[in-house]
Amino acid sequence: MASKLLRAVVLGPPGSGKGTVCERIARSFGLQHLSSGQFLRESLGSGGGECPRGRPCCSRAGLQLQSCLMDESGSIPAASQLSFPFLCCCCPGFPRTLGQAKALDGICELDLVISLNIPFETLKDRLSARWVHPASGRVYNMDFNPPHTQGVDDLTGEPLVQREDDKPEAVAARLRKYKDAAKPVIELYKSRGILYSFSGTETNKIWPYVYTLLSSRIPPILSDEEH
Repeated sequence: MASKLLRAVVLGPPGSGKGTVCERIARSFGLQHLSSGQFLRESLGSGGGECPRGRPCCSRAGLQLQSCLMDESGSIPAASQLSFPFLCCCCPGFPRTLGQAKALDGICELDLVISLNIPFETLKDRLSARWVHPASGRVYNMDFNPPHTQGVDDLTGEPLVQREDDKPEAVAARLRKYKDAAKPVIELYKSRGILYSFSGTETNKIWPYVYTLLSSRIPPILSDEEH
């Protein structure tokens, strides 16, 4: 586990690979990947008790963070109400609005913000090909990460579904909404000098640049080649 505290968020439109980048950061640098969506699923699945992954903090933290993500006013619990026993956090897709970004300032000061810039057509293709296992949140892409058996989850054999907002007709609206909401957030972090933008069509090609950036801040525990 890395000994130096690092607080980072990864921003990007739907389908940009935020979760994948955060998972790689967590493995390479010994950081904690804080995913609000996963925390919420774990909390609901366990009745608000202990996390199925053995992290008793997850239910509380996930519900608190998820409430912020769902509150367009940007309301967020006071820092004293949050208990994250993590040396480092890497949270994908949050904050989503300027109100949430300013509210986040009341909890912690970010060290850096990574912004993923992916072409519209690439995002549209990715999202339209995405299917999920509702119970676990596992995501498959029929183009480059398909299930072993078409239409069913690899681990449970249960049916996969396509979310309503991943259907082709809904994708364009999602991307426009993200662009409008994210612009002031990106400008805020750019003005603070902590925004680092990476452009491309493939996560594997963007990742080495993210790895190099973070390696200048904290020592990695895995080399880039080990991915």
